[in-house]
Amino acid sequence: MLARALAAFLALPGVVAFALPITIGLAGRYPVRYPLLAGVLLVGGVFVLLWSVREFYVAGRGTLAPWAPPQRLVTGGPYRFSRNPMYIGVFAILLGWSTLWASRVLLCYAVLVLCAFYLRVLLAEEPLAARRFGGEWDAYRAHVPRWLWIF
Repeated sequence: MLARALAAFLALPGVVAFALPITIGLAGRYPVRYPLLAGVLLVGGVFVLLWSVREFYVAGRGTLAPWAPPQRLVTGGPYRFSRNPMYIGVFAILLGWSTLWASRVLLCYAVLVLCAFYLRVLLAEEPLAARRFGGEWDAYRAHVPRWLWIF
């Protein structure tokens, strides 16, 4: 299962949060503008992302990939504060890249990714969680917001 978890991490957030924005940033030859703020966003986002992935692997007995999802509902760690901390972590990383290079292109990319996350959660992930975990999901959903303190 560890190999599947690593492959899923590289294929999904590895591409979305690292490979694409770094490629865009380097190709755009943007000057570094706000390294301290960018560093806070990047480190914070990576921390939240890795903590979330770890919870999926350890507590949920699965991966972040749709082809190998957690077998148990994950409600600990960062999932105590948000039902979608992985997406929050990735969005923070993307904001970090756009801040580092003061890039409007990367900011637009971050907003588009966030919109895609929102639609995926609303249309696919939450209905699936309701079917898979039933009452346990309903109780969790009633006490933990979708993002952080909103929704």
